[in-house]
Amino acid sequence: MTGEVRIAVIGSGRMAAVHARNIGLTDGATLAAVAGGSGAAALAAGHRVPVRSLDEVFVDPGVDAVVIASPNRFHAEQVVAAARGGKAVLVGKPVDLDLARVDECIEAVGADGVGESRVVVAFNRRFDASFAAVRERVRDGEVGAVEQLVIVSRDPAPPPLEYVPGSGGHFLDMTIHDLDMARFLVGEIVDVRAVSQAVDPALATLGDASGAVVTLTAASGALVTIVNARHNASGYDQRLEVFGAAGTLRVANPSRTLVRASNGDRVDVADPLIGHYGDRYAQAYRAEIAHLVAVARRECVPRATLRDGREALVLALAADRAAAGGGVGDSTAGTTAVAVAVDDRAAAGSVTDDLGPSSAGWCVGPGMDTGATGRRWWALGRIGRRAGRFAAAYADRVGDSTRCDRKDR
Repeated sequence: MTGEVRIAVIGSGRMAAVHARNIGLTDGATLAAVAGGSGAAALAAGHRVPVRSLDEVFVDPGVDAVVIASPNRFHAEQVVAAARGGKAVLVGKPVDLDLARVDECIEAVGADGVGESRVVVAFNRRFDASFAAVRERVRDGEVGAVEQLVIVSRDPAPPPLEYVPGSGGHFLDMTIHDLDMARFLVGEIVDVRAVSQAVDPALATLGDASGAVVTLTAASGALVTIVNARHNASGYDQRLEVFGAAGTLRVANPSRTLVRASNGDRVDVADPLIGHYGDRYAQAYRAEIAHLVAVARRECVPRATLRDGREALVLALAADRAAAGGGVGDSTAGTTAVAVAVDDRAAAGSVTDDLGPSSAGWCVGPGMDTGATGRRWWALGRIGRRAGRFAAAYADRVGDSTRCDRKDR
């Protein structure tokens, strides 16, 4: 197709509103309808489009693509329904909290051999101009063989408490973005270690962590450190550093202006950090919609595929289990996590990234020596949460993408 791509938004929450607005700002895209959610009527009225039922959207030949911004538990089934209806799809992460359901989704969508090439997983950081530029420069060999990658991701404030129970928890909701970015930059991961901390009483009451440190080993030998926190008094902290044999690439936090102030009391003071993900990644969210248009027109393949979504979920589950099973005297839990992770990867076989093939064997190491601080419940079952001495010590010490690139996966 070469004309306007008519897109329906499924869901009516925060991200649905962001996507609906961006569709209206994107060349070649038209918002066709809104479906689902208690706010659907208001969102549709604001954009002067109709409210439709999900069933209508999935079979309507007047809808070319859908953006799935519904709660996580609906993602997989809606991806399958949309793909069977011949729609291109942009779906929020995670595709599902249950790995088996993700596998069922991939199998169902790929049954005709075409569906997977029409589904984009919304890992928005792949579409950030700075992170995408780092990827290209790493691929071009600018820093030589990558030895280390450090990703710092700290939210300005915790999510609304009512959001937490259905989110899957810290690793499946927050860290999963960073785990995907690690694969995006250094290729397949063969070892995962993690510790978490519960310093926010409200999150702890719900059984969720408020911070984590994850260390990964890539098949290439590169080491990755991910530092997460659910709160940051300075604002939204999103930094990245790639260290290689021939140099270093860094992505700093953007500010609203480039003005720096100095006086008798302070030197080189910048504007405060951007305080909201919608502002920090505004360009990336717009690029996602432009990419969906290109995928719908079959001009390129998805930059983030369903299998990328699966791999990120495998890593997030492994990090969650490593953090839960890494305490003193918890070796059995650590061993169990290893066995489950091996089975997860074996079921899918070796996955090849354009940065290199994965290892057929895969393990998750236990977290570093930690002490227990509590327990938590969520849909994945009851797992012991360990807030580690290592994490506490660490905290004490550390006080425009192109719309279509055929090299993208």
